[in-house]
Amino acid sequence: MSKLPVRRAERAPRKVEQDAVEVIKPTSRANPFFSFRYSYTEISATGGKAQVKSRKTRFEEGKLTSEAFEGELDRSAYEQMVNQAQDYFLGQTALLMKSLSWLLPFSGKHRPDRD
Repeated sequence: MSKLPVRRAERAPRKVEQDAVEVIKPTSRANPFFSFRYSYTEISATGGKAQVKSRKTRFEEGKLTSEAFEGELDRSAYEQMVNQAQDYFLGQTALLMKSLSWLLPFSGKHRPDRD
């Protein structure tokens, strides 16, 4: 009859060379697998003041960062921002319409000999 439990004889740990295991280096951080950025800014005017709320969130290099702030500024600064935004929008619209004007039938020069 066998003796239970069977015990193993103790062995000395073997020595491992330092270069025996190939170490895999991490990938370059310049080209991450996944990253995103999100930003939100709201400007509203009530009375003589304009309120600004902004939030920015980003995930880059395995690190999530979030920033938020709120503030007030003078109403004239708000009106100046609105005027600049409107001028920019109208300028971009004019460029688009100018590039598409050749499609319109009345875009060519009017010939006086046509009746």
